[in-house]
Order: sequence, then structure tokens, then C-alpha cells
Amino acid sequence: MVYRQSLWTRATHWIWAICLFFLLLSGLQIFNARPNLYIGKQSGFAFDNSVLSMTAVNTPGGRRGVTTILGHEFDTTGVFGVSGTAEKPQVRGFPAALTIPSYRDLATGRVIHFFFAWLLVVTLFVWFTASLVNGHLCRDLRPTRGDLARLPQDIADHARFRFHHTGRYNVLQKLSYGIVFFVLFPVIVLTGLTMSPGLDAAWPWLLDLFGGRQTARTIHFVVMTLLVLFFLVHITMVLAAGPINELRSMVTGWYRTDPESNDGPAQ
Repeated sequence: MVYRQSLWTRATHWIWAICLFFLLLSGLQIFNARPNLYIGKQSGFAFDNSVLSMTAVNTPGGRRGVTTILGHEFDTTGVFGVSGTAEKPQVRGFPAALTIPSYRDLATGRVIHFFFAWLLVVTLFVWFTASLVNGHLCRDLRPTRGDLARLPQDIADHARFRFHHTGRYNVLQKLSYGIVFFVLFPVIVLTGLTMSPGLDAAWPWLLDLFGGRQTARTIHFVVMTLLVLFFLVHITMVLAAGPINELRSMVTGWYRTDPESNDGPAQ
């Protein structure tokens, strides 16, 4: 047994999990107020710059949900555009089960979203400061040349669900966590700030950085999707590698490693 996760890492990990849950579902509530995404600084009926839209169309058989992605239309009745029951169909982008609140309430969705967004930012700052002070960043998350040399083998092992419990992060973990912490989180925070007219007035460079408020909204949505995919892969790897051992390390900090062989410790 090795002490793998510090109190700071464990506490911020679970706060992030809570924040991202509420941010996702409240964000979909906000998205439903305008279930369209655009590229450019302007949008509206006079522009043809939509890259995604969820809408409802009237057909002889009733209303159908249609999702358009880059000009390609898909019938998504029951999921996107039109959901609910056949007796009481609901015209909305994402279904009620995926939004907070479940009913249409943009104001409440915004309050929840902004609260957990700032909580996420504060937690990120605390984690970064603590990890810099206690050496977690350089010691555990910085890929070494040896790590990068083992990358092909590490990819092959993960593809075959062969895991080595050494008490250290493997190179795929280091790279994925690095991308999440230092690319996806900063981008989703900055694009969120770019959608605020007040902050745009104070920091107009945000609009130039992301190509306008509408483009920032699209990037925000794309990064959210990438974080959801990361979460799904993360949970899959936890279950495959041994959920009890993995959860123990994120609750108590203690992690059970592989026994040493005659050739030395497992790598």
C-alpha cells in the first residue's frame, strides 16, 4: 500500500466532479434557450453560419425532431428537437432528463451554472497552488522522456485492458490529465467569460481571441463534449483497472500496488 493521493488532490477531485455534473446539466438548460451553434461574430436569419441546430418540423405524422450538423440533417425524434411522450411531445433541444431544472427555466439554469462555474475556477486555483507547492505537478504529472518512450507500449496495454498498478501515473494519464487541466479547463473558462457582455466590455481581447461571442459559444459546447468523453473514458478505465482500489485512493489516499517480482518492481 502506498499513499498516492494527497488531501488536496482528493478534495478538489470530488468538488470538480460535483461542479461538472451541475455545469453540464444547467448548461444544457441554457443551450435549450437557443438550440443552435454558429461560427462567426454574428447570427440570425440573415446569416448562414449555423454549424448545429436542434429543431422541430411539422409532418403528416406529427412533429419530428431534426438535428442539423454542418448541413446534414438527422431525425432525432425522441431525443433532440422533440422529446417526451407521444401524447405530450416537448419541443426542446435536449430532453428534460438532461437539464437542470428539468422544466424550462433559463434564469434558474443560469444561476446554477454561474455558481458552479465560479466554484470550479476557485477549486482549480486552489489545486494548482497546492500542487505547485507540494511538488505534485512536477513529480506526478510532468511526462519524462522515459514516459514518452513507453507511450506506444502503454497505448497497446490499455487497448488490451492490461494495467500495471505501480502507484505512479502512467504516461497516458499524465498526458490526458495535462490536456484537461491546462487546455480544456482554461478554454472552457475563457469561452464562458467571452459570452458575458460585461466582461467583453472590460476585456475586448476575448472577442478577438475566440472570433466573436457566437464562435466562443460553439467552442464552449465542443470543449464540454470533450470533457464528457474524457469522463466516460475515465470511468471505463477505473472500472477496468479495479474500481475498489481506484476509489480507495481517491477517498483515503491509499493505493494497492502490484507485488514485486524477481525482476524488480512492476512498471
